[in-house]
Amino acid sequence: MDVFSIQVSFVALILCVLAALAAGYAFGFFLRKMFSEFQIRGAKEQAEKILEDAGKEAENRLKTAAIEARETRISAKAAIEKELKEKRDELREQELAARKKEDEVRNIFDKNIRLERELEQKAREISSQEKDLAGEKLKYRTLIDEEMKKLEVVASFTAEQAKEEIRNKVVDEAKKDAAKEVRKIEEHAKGHAEEEARKLITMAVQRLASDHVAESSVSVVELPNDEIKGRIIGREGRNIRTLEQCTGIDLIIDDTPGAVVLSGFDSIRREVARRALVQLTQDGRIHPGRIEEVVNKCKKEVSQEIKKAGEQAIIDVGIDNIHPDMVRLLGRLKYRTSYTQNVLEHVKEVAWVCGAIAAELGLDVALAKRSGLLHDIGKAIDHQTDGTHTQLGVDIAKRYNEHQYVINSIASHHDDVEPESLYAVLVSAGDTISASRPGARREMLETYVKRMSKLEEIGDSFRGVEKTYAVQAGREVRIIVVPEGITDEESGMLARDVAKRIEKEVTYPGEIKITVVRERRFTEFAR
Repeated sequence: MDVFSIQVSFVALILCVLAALAAGYAFGFFLRKMFSEFQIRGAKEQAEKILEDAGKEAENRLKTAAIEARETRISAKAAIEKELKEKRDELREQELAARKKEDEVRNIFDKNIRLERELEQKAREISSQEKDLAGEKLKYRTLIDEEMKKLEVVASFTAEQAKEEIRNKVVDEAKKDAAKEVRKIEEHAKGHAEEEARKLITMAVQRLASDHVAESSVSVVELPNDEIKGRIIGREGRNIRTLEQCTGIDLIIDDTPGAVVLSGFDSIRREVARRALVQLTQDGRIHPGRIEEVVNKCKKEVSQEIKKAGEQAIIDVGIDNIHPDMVRLLGRLKYRTSYTQNVLEHVKEVAWVCGAIAAELGLDVALAKRSGLLHDIGKAIDHQTDGTHTQLGVDIAKRYNEHQYVINSIASHHDDVEPESLYAVLVSAGDTISASRPGARREMLETYVKRMSKLEEIGDSFRGVEKTYAVQAGREVRIIVVPEGITDEESGMLARDVAKRIEKEVTYPGEIKITVVRERRFTEFAR
């Protein structure tokens, strides 16, 4: 075949292919059109069915809603009718109650009218009776005056003289009765004096015990911060238990900011506990082993200070030849107080006073100082041993072979036994001088303020008092009274009553002077 025939065949093949493609496209278009029409027809049928179902459902819902609305309307109507019925019943009851109240008020009103009429009638009767009584009274007064004139003529006494005579007799009888009562009271007081004294002493002890115990059994340790309290207590309280067991002192850890209270009657143990707690809080290492180590160290320090204090006291006083054990007992007095007065300083003062007086009298100065220095030696162990400090002091002095005059001075300085020498008398005098000098036994500020306020409160509580002033540290009470509200005689009674109240309600040393000031001033200006 030649090239031309090949080209013709190729063109014919291409035309056949194109014709086949055109026929296929036409057939596919026809099939797609038929499928689309079928889908459209199915969708229309499905839409009509959905619309039909929706219409039926809407119709059913409308019927259901209509039924529910009718039921709701019926129930609401029934509730409203029930409420209206209850309101009608309530209004009917209130109307009945109101009618009943109205009847009661009407009855009370009628009763009051009747009572008012009866009262008016009785008032008229009483008025008539008063007029009759006034006439009778005038008649009897006239008769009494006539009889009194007759009696004055017969007895040669005027009415005033007779009254004065009767008054004098009554006053004399009252004085006699008062004297008898005073004698009875004095006899009764003498018979019951001892019993009453016991009661008074017991009451005084009860009223003063709290202040004295607080001063002599409590120490306060300041803390750098409150967080350290938890470390002092320790896990499950082991640190505080160890500290209490090692020192024998109770620790009180409460809400007081920045402070821990140490409570115990032994002042030396309290000092050991105080030092140990201060060192532990400063060091910061707080555990049972460290606590025992620090407490033992503080015990040694306090023991050394006790010995030094005893030796220094002997040097200060200027005596010698005292047993070392007694020196340590003297040193213990450094941590002992009596009514806030340091006992070691007190015995040193007594020794100096006794020495000065002995020098003036030409007695043995060293023996006098020795007696004064050792007179309260029993207070060093009175918390550890039963017995009074005088008995314990005598036992100590006898144990270390002290002079008989020293032993007697210790035993007699509180008048428990009779003094056997002038040294015992000097010790009693020196003890009194040291204890009673101003500032020796200072009172706590709070107690002092309370007593001053109480004295002024007692004075202000009486009628006619303008102002009360407690002066001279509570040893005198000055009461300013209103001149128009109280007389001079009543002022004297007021001073007596205030004194009685103070004796009954206030505890104080010595005596208190009561001064009532009643002053009236008249001011005028000359122009």
